Amino acid sequence: MGSRVDRYEDHDLVPLAALINRELRNEKMERPTVRYGSAAQSRKGEDYFLMKTCQRVAGNPSTSFSVFGQNLFEILYVGESNIVDSLCPNIEIFDGHNGSAAAIFSRDHLLNYVLNAMPRRLGRDEWLHALPRALVAGFVKTDKEFQAKGTDSRPSAGKTSGTTATFVIIDGWTVTVASVGDSRCILDAQGAGVSILTVDHRLEENAEERERVTASGGEVGRLSIFGGTEIGPLRCWPGGLCLSRSIGDMDVGEFIVPIPYVKQVKLSSKGGRLIIASDGVWDALSSEVAAKSCHGLPAELAARLVVKETLRARGLKDDTTCIVVDIIPPDNNKLPPSPPSEKHNKLKALFFRKKSWKSNKLAKKLSAMGIVEELFEEGSAMLAERLGNDEPTAQTGGLFTCAVCQADLAPNEGVSVHAGSIFSVSSKPWQGPFLCSDCRDKKDAMEGKRPSGVRVV
Repeated sequence: MGSRVDRYEDHDLVPLAALINRELRNEKMERPTVRYGSAAQSRKGEDYFLMKTCQRVAGNPSTSFSVFGQNLFEILYVGESNIVDSLCPNIEIFDGHNGSAAAIFSRDHLLNYVLNAMPRRLGRDEWLHALPRALVAGFVKTDKEFQAKGTDSRPSAGKTSGTTATFVIIDGWTVTVASVGDSRCILDAQGAGVSILTVDHRLEENAEERERVTASGGEVGRLSIFGGTEIGPLRCWPGGLCLSRSIGDMDVGEFIVPIPYVKQVKLSSKGGRLIIASDGVWDALSSEVAAKSCHGLPAELAARLVVKETLRARGLKDDTTCIVVDIIPPDNNKLPPSPPSEKHNKLKALFFRKKSWKSNKLAKKLSAMGIVEELFEEGSAMLAERLGNDEPTAQTGGLFTCAVCQADLAPNEGVSVHAGSIFSVSSKPWQGPFLCSDCRDKKDAMEGKRPSGVRVV
């Protein structure tokens, strides 16, 4: 079966001028400038990075995006090539646990898998709408392919290695975050206070995830030592992982899922600051303390200071990494964000509102008031819920494709993601999206419908 990328070369030919005109029509206001800085202190030496530049429409700089990040996570900047203060526009970094195999594999493949899951011929608004589903597909495919590679070669590394991952995608004023694990992304918005754009997938702190893992066949408990004394955080057994979502970790079980929590927000024209860091930072500093500690500093110095404050509070007990990204209005080349007033902190909830996609006037008013709009949020671990129902734009060339691995399917080969799903009772089992047999087996294992590693023939 061919890949979706091959199909695009034959079927998705659209005049370049038409796509550029569509992008120009969607450009409602000047795009921000993005500056970033990073810092790290290594204890385990499992940090990896990659630098890359891409364009949604070949030859159109306004559709370019850059990838940069720090430790466990990945940030995508989508927009004009206006990343400054850096000789290299793109960096991706992953930090694994129980070895580096999962982190390296994710670094090399996750971005491509996400982009391959995106339909072509989309304008910017359509692209943003399609992004959450593509992120889910990309994360799941990365996990599936890594596990297959681990069982084929170096099985011990493939079975024990895992990694957390966070994507932050910046398209103009819109920020989309997808994450599994316990790294965290926070937003320090101008005038709107500090908010967390991720969810920690730690079993100790997430009751819903504990219930899901046990319902899918996992056991949750603390480490038991001599005399029956229990110590440490809650973990999933077998394996002893304290996270409920990650990429890899085959020794624990497939109820440790790679399906990311995704959140999308639109900043006001005042801009803001993102701080993305590994658990080494958040185990020592609260979100508010981290943001406050670097107020008034440029991004590079801000990242260094967050790491310094972490080491001062807790010492170097884990790989400690941080990246600071400033999203700066075009008429203001200095961020950094000023501390929010006490009044703004008390009214923080009023600054986050879900956007009505049909009201451009409302969007402009909210932007002028400095209000951050919440466009999308979903954290379900059920693949059928996250992939939704296929729309006509999702299929091209008269062929069906697997919604996860993008392999071509004959009309009688695919199985609907909704078939037999008690979590999608309103959906029709003959409705897309469709999965190949391997991805269907993966879905069943994640939901506890069959033992991990057992294929349905």
